[in-house]
Amino acid sequence: MLMRTDPFREFDRISRELTGPGTWSRPTAMPMDACREGDTYVVSFDLPGVDPEAIDIDIERNMLTVKAERRPAGNAENVRMEIAERPLGVFSRQLVLADALDTEQVRAEYDAGVLILRIPIAERAKRRRIKVGQGESRQQITG
Repeated sequence: MLMRTDPFREFDRISRELTGPGTWSRPTAMPMDACREGDTYVVSFDLPGVDPEAIDIDIERNMLTVKAERRPAGNAENVRMEIAERPLGVFSRQLVLADALDTEQVRAEYDAGVLILRIPIAERAKRRRIKVGQGESRQQITG
């Protein structure tokens, strides 16, 4: 079932504010979208303000792990922060990938604060048509 709204979104926001930023031992989840484009799965993660060097992508067996860290911007000496609402800390997401995906050919790109992973479907898992042949030797059973 597809849910258009999330009744717990406000609760999640409040709980994130109370628990503080994510750490490497307790990271915060990052928003994600996933879709299929032909023979490729495309997974997009929102990571605005994250330096591409601070993004780690690992695949072990069929577990994809994405971790990123957003650090505070270097403040000048005479700057006093008035409002600080953008979340800082460590963000992480894990996905179990199907065996039908080719984890050797994953491509990653980062543009405008969005990390996009393209995961192709393995050749062995692609749909193929099997031709049905006719038997060449037919025997009549007599009894």
